[in-house]
Amino acid sequence: MGIEKDNAEWSFETDVVVIGSGGCGLSAAMAAGLGGVEVIVLEKQSRPLSNTARSGGMIPAAGTRFQKAAGIEESAADFAEDIFRKNQHSSDPDMTLHLTLTSKDLVEWLVDEVDVELEFIDDFKYPGNSEFRMHAPPSRTGAALVTDMRKSADSHPKIEVFTDSPCVGLVVDEGGAVTGAIVQSGATQERVHAKKIILACNGFAGNPEMVKIYCPDIVGALYFGGEGNTGEGILWGQELGGEVAFMDAFQAHASVAVPHGILITYALITEGGFQININGQRFGNESAGYSKHALAVLSQPDGVVWDIYDQKLHELGMSFSDYRQAVEAGAINTGETIQQLGEKLGVDAQQLSKTLEDYHATANGESDDAFGRPDCKHLTAPYYGVKVTGALFHTQGGLKVDQDARVLRKDGTPIPNLYAGGGVAAGLSGHGSGGYLSGNGLLTALGYGMLAGKHAASAILGEAG
Repeated sequence: MGIEKDNAEWSFETDVVVIGSGGCGLSAAMAAGLGGVEVIVLEKQSRPLSNTARSGGMIPAAGTRFQKAAGIEESAADFAEDIFRKNQHSSDPDMTLHLTLTSKDLVEWLVDEVDVELEFIDDFKYPGNSEFRMHAPPSRTGAALVTDMRKSADSHPKIEVFTDSPCVGLVVDEGGAVTGAIVQSGATQERVHAKKIILACNGFAGNPEMVKIYCPDIVGALYFGGEGNTGEGILWGQELGGEVAFMDAFQAHASVAVPHGILITYALITEGGFQININGQRFGNESAGYSKHALAVLSQPDGVVWDIYDQKLHELGMSFSDYRQAVEAGAINTGETIQQLGEKLGVDAQQLSKTLEDYHATANGESDDAFGRPDCKHLTAPYYGVKVTGALFHTQGGLKVDQDARVLRKDGTPIPNLYAGGGVAAGLSGHGSGGYLSGNGLLTALGYGMLAGKHAASAILGEAG
């Protein structure tokens, strides 16, 4: 199934159909519903677990009242410059600045109108962020973020969310305008007529064939994203003449506990920890960012390494729900000496001691870091370690959209009635894995979702008027 012509009867109709119930889909639904139109959300899974739900729930934004209350004055241009610096100025400059400008309104809208509980994060920065700008639920989990959003959507009189209802295609009229969606309902298919369609079904990281074509560097890695991210939204858009960009871009992560499958916050590394391989040796510049560094992790023997850090960083980790889960699962090891820790981890303990000695020499200004890391820090006993691997989280390439998140054809004109956000839309990370700045994923998911929903509602009401 893919694209069908508008030549059959409709099962039912609504104003807006949102395909996908992750962060992008719920943002789009809430924006459209609050805008005064009827919304149906179609979710393929019976128990959705989106990329937003799997994330750390960190939403980057510049100029929010929360950032200002912390004494920080930052412009959207400052934020955009960090994104450009990370992706070597390869992302679309207009769209990058547009989303950083949108970020303030996005965060305040989520708190004020969607009833999402967010707090300002000012105790650590991810690599590439020159300023504190993250906003997250108190648990620092995307699951809490999605729970709040879903609760608001379920209570809104104009929004209905249908799970176990996969969309299997789109319907278009003779002029190429999208007029509806095809839904698999048990053994039958239903055609839903809609004035606007919003693609919020993420990218293609869960589609091994597409990953092999577009992102060969990460083929074979642990996939740590939502199971529903199989790329059909992008394929439908292409079939309708939509243009794609940055299809080789993806977000990987360098720190997923094995065999437990639990995300270990990279704050442990950015705030002073480091990584070693089975030989007790460091192997790269951890401060390059968890997405880029993931490829270095995967190149190590058996594709596994160990995070090494101390008590202070362990306490920082305990502010993250996922890390507390890892502690309960027995994934975290500790030793009163670095030698003792190395023996517990099963790595070359003598070499680990030498690695820590060299790391401290750099931290003390006695030598330059062999891998070019500029922020080595002195660690103190007791020491902690956790076995981790690199993983693919989500793709960052997709359909090109305009500033209202409308899908664009190759000639720059929008496909009538079709919007996209999150992983379905081209992201801000440029090419490959190295351009990903922490928060890019949620910014494009929630930001484009809000923009799409608001524009769809205003367009419908304007047409009705």
